[in-house]
Amino acid sequence: MVKILVAYYSKSGNTEKMADFVAEGAKKNGAEVIQKKVEDIDVEQLMEFDALIIGSPTYYGAMSYEVKKLFDDSVKLQGRLKGKVGGAFSSSANPGGGNETTVMTILQAMLIHGMVAQGTPMGDHYGPVAINAPDERAGRQCRELGGRVAELAEKLHG
Repeated sequence: MVKILVAYYSKSGNTEKMADFVAEGAKKNGAEVIQKKVEDIDVEQLMEFDALIIGSPTYYGAMSYEVKKLFDDSVKLQGRLKGKVGGAFSSSANPGGGNETTVMTILQAMLIHGMVAQGTPMGDHYGPVAINAPDERAGRQCRELGGRVAELAEKLHG
């Protein structure tokens, strides 16, 4: 059984709701899931997981300070996260709020660590996004992300 960390920062609760859906999808596909706020994570804990799925609200078209700090602190793990599976999700206040660029900044940090990210040809290609509270579509996309990451992690690490 693969072990997945679903980590997030959420000021309004919207990104946390998305994290709940992501975790649900990963569990449905047989993964052991730990869900935590990024501010409660010691960077060394990242080594305990086969996959990391990280969510952030969108601030100025990028991840929140709290999520960025986790990645900044993870520089001491450079090269040690190689091969882990990664995924990302984001919420913002409006359709042009920068969700997609936020997801891409998270995935970019993961790729720099040598992690593996899987997109999807349907829906939110890079990772789920929501405008304000996640609606039914966003919830479905989040569950699917959790499931895809669990499946890929099982193929690579199971």
